[in-house]
Amino acid sequence: MEKSDANRKRMRSLFNQLVEHGEDYNILFGYTEDVGRFNYGLVHGSKTKIGNLIVGWNETSQTIVVVPTVPDLSGGGEPVFYRRSEILKAYQNKYPTDAFIIYPDRKGYIGINVCDWLEDEKLYIYVSQEAEVKAFTDFFLNHFKTK
Repeated sequence: MEKSDANRKRMRSLFNQLVEHGEDYNILFGYTEDVGRFNYGLVHGSKTKIGNLIVGWNETSQTIVVVPTVPDLSGGGEPVFYRRSEILKAYQNKYPTDAFIIYPDRKGYIGINVCDWLEDEKLYIYVSQEAEVKAFTDFFLNHFKTK
């Protein structure tokens, strides 16, 4: 838990550095296998690219911000903002994962996977986040997903 808490603090610091008014967002670790537009992807196995993300959400502005990063949190990429009023559609996928899918337009999408805990420190950020996963899921399903 000590290492998890240290990583949580590093995630917050990096997020606040890269996102204006970052302190106004709740955050959690997420990952994506759709990293075509992010520079912070790692090759996993023979074909899959994993992208680590710091995912922030603000209930008041109904905005999700995605910051690409690496498992050791040594840097981050350009934040991408998804505002509820500007997206084409959003939903939680049920198969094969429970990924949160956001289509900002007709040209592309992002699939955000979140989990309570992943132990593979080479591919993922080492952090425990059960409460954050529940809070993000509630926000997404109750305020962000399209009908």
